[in-house]
Amino acid sequence: MAKELAIETYLLCFKILFSIFKLFPLHDKTTFVTSFGDNCQYIADEMDKREIPVQKVFLKKPSSHIIAEGDGQTIVLPFESKNITVMIRSIYHLATSKWIIIDNYYGFLSAVSFKKQVKCVQVWHAAGAVKQFGAKDPSIKNRSAGARKRFLKVYNKFDYVTAGSERMAEIYQESFQLPGSRILRTGIPRTDFFFDGDSKRTARDVFLAKFPELEHKKIILYAPTFRNDGLDDGKNALDMELLYKELQAENYVILLKLHPAVKADHDLQSQYPGFVYSVTGDFHVNHLLISTDLLITDYSSIPFEFSFLNRPMIFFAYDLAEYEKERGFWEDYTSSMPGPVVSTTKALLKEIRSADHSLMKIAPFNQKWNQYSTGNSSRNIVDYLFK
Repeated sequence: MAKELAIETYLLCFKILFSIFKLFPLHDKTTFVTSFGDNCQYIADEMDKREIPVQKVFLKKPSSHIIAEGDGQTIVLPFESKNITVMIRSIYHLATSKWIIIDNYYGFLSAVSFKKQVKCVQVWHAAGAVKQFGAKDPSIKNRSAGARKRFLKVYNKFDYVTAGSERMAEIYQESFQLPGSRILRTGIPRTDFFFDGDSKRTARDVFLAKFPELEHKKIILYAPTFRNDGLDDGKNALDMELLYKELQAENYVILLKLHPAVKADHDLQSQYPGFVYSVTGDFHVNHLLISTDLLITDYSSIPFEFSFLNRPMIFFAYDLAEYEKERGFWEDYTSSMPGPVVSTTKALLKEIRSADHSLMKIAPFNQKWNQYSTGNSSRNIVDYLFK
């Protein structure tokens, strides 16, 4: 109750200020509201490349790793800052921009009403979907009726949602309760990386500059989904001792990319030097994938991008039944993943050594989820918005 009251109070203040600034004229301005940064970065860079004559404003959450510098023409502000002046400036830009580009769920949208000329575009942060989200998220049944109504108001502010495939377009329509006419089949901007030979070579060079000793190693990337009740207390479901004993002599190394809140990765690196490497905060995940020979994950969206490289994946889903009950899946998990699904480290070890990593499933998986992501996604979006 207290949380809902705080949210409603914040949104009321937001609404009042927005209504005042809405009286000002609109400007040729694009405001990016970003929690992640990847897709917004590619769109902004494409705008620069094409010299689109539109001012850019970046409202950044602390988690966003978008690279942007304020220079007068470009404005960069922390979003939802406790600094009242910064907050007021942020709301002013949202109320006076012709284009709003967002990459996550933002509650403020439930409290505002844009002018007719304004276009709000959701460039969602995942290329595909394993877990249910939005209106299909099972956890929303535990929220109040007011909160559920607020969620729908937010979704309805999306004039467009960018999709990389017909399957994802269907999921967006269910998750955000939107008609098909609001789906832009442009592809996912950040996947342009996988079609850019120079960018891929640079990513590989940067990785080897930091870890030159790994140039001829067989690199496994372990990138699990964050769990509130497990990984953040230092526990790790992998039997790293077993993997270390069995794989170190076979020229394998393991890169750990865990959630930033997780502390276990650094501990494991010190326990298994030369075998475990923490890369949680050092590299963008797409840049890591270029140097990865084998991906181990569970319910994350990383496989959708890794499938561009046609390399093997194994799914270490040790808590599958529990996770499915809590979060819900769009499709049968075991049959839809492009690789073997295991629940123990022993089974995982067997699959690592197997010559068959179900590679035949990867191309169909890629086509299903990346149908429209063909290397021109950023250009497609910029063309549509600013043509």
